[in-house]
Amino acid sequence: MAGPAFRAAAVRVRTPATSANLGPGFDALGLSLGLYDDVVVRVAESGLHIDIAGEGADTLPRDESHLLVRSLRTTFDLLGGQPRGLEVVCANRIPHGRGLGSSSAAICAGIVAARAVTIGGAEKLDDAAMLELATEIEGHPDNVAACLLGGFTLAWMESGVARAIRMDAADSIVPVVFVPSRPVLTETARGLLPRSVPHVDAAANAGRAALLVEALTRRPELLLPATEDRLHQEYRAPAMPESVALVNRLRADGVPAVISGAGPTVLALVESDAADKVARLAGEGWAANRLTLDAGGTSVLPLA
Repeated sequence: MAGPAFRAAAVRVRTPATSANLGPGFDALGLSLGLYDDVVVRVAESGLHIDIAGEGADTLPRDESHLLVRSLRTTFDLLGGQPRGLEVVCANRIPHGRGLGSSSAAICAGIVAARAVTIGGAEKLDDAAMLELATEIEGHPDNVAACLLGGFTLAWMESGVARAIRMDAADSIVPVVFVPSRPVLTETARGLLPRSVPHVDAAANAGRAALLVEALTRRPELLLPATEDRLHQEYRAPAMPESVALVNRLRADGVPAVISGAGPTVLALVESDAADKVARLAGEGWAANRLTLDAGGTSVLPLA
């Protein structure tokens, strides 16, 4: 049986940064941010060539172990077979190891690029299947759902299958990220979480997570109480004490601030007229960036 046919032209894929958890929505809620990685993938006659610029240019592997390449290979297998060779060019802007979804961006870029470069790929791998595959590679659906779909997402597992719904965040909300210079491994941050938590804390988080859906989509004035967390942030403080201290300080000043994903980046969700002022509150040792909300998720773009 013949394998799949591939497009001769290269494809360009853009993937957004994401922030998961958003305080109380542990492993469920995600937000797509206007900070992007770009990847160009071309089928070649033979071999594997990888070029990387920007974040990770000095540290990421340029072989089959690269997460993007592993995602490409896994997707090609599902689509019927591997191309003879690959040329991959990465322009990375999402910081690595900072809780802004860089691994999810690489995974989603690989899946979408493999589908786009394979003739008939969209018919063989629909959007729901892409979410399932991305979740299988990443291990949990919160970041990859936001990365693929854009907007504000709620993800869950149902009978072992990843599901997600997408919502639009209120236009007036501006995400401000405070990125420290030192990364924290997701495995380290997860390793600090207890195996069980008090029932009262779980109940409080359930209520806050439900409130956060209303606050992010329709009533931003409720963001401060809606982003309160008792399940993970304080437990992770030993791995990122400066980040948790900044969250607590911002919240004491009335700013809805949370640990972004597994950290150590701090995310503040503020009204547009307060964003510039909030960005100046972190002090030394933080790169403060006012971002936009991304609505489109991972997309295939024309080549420049």
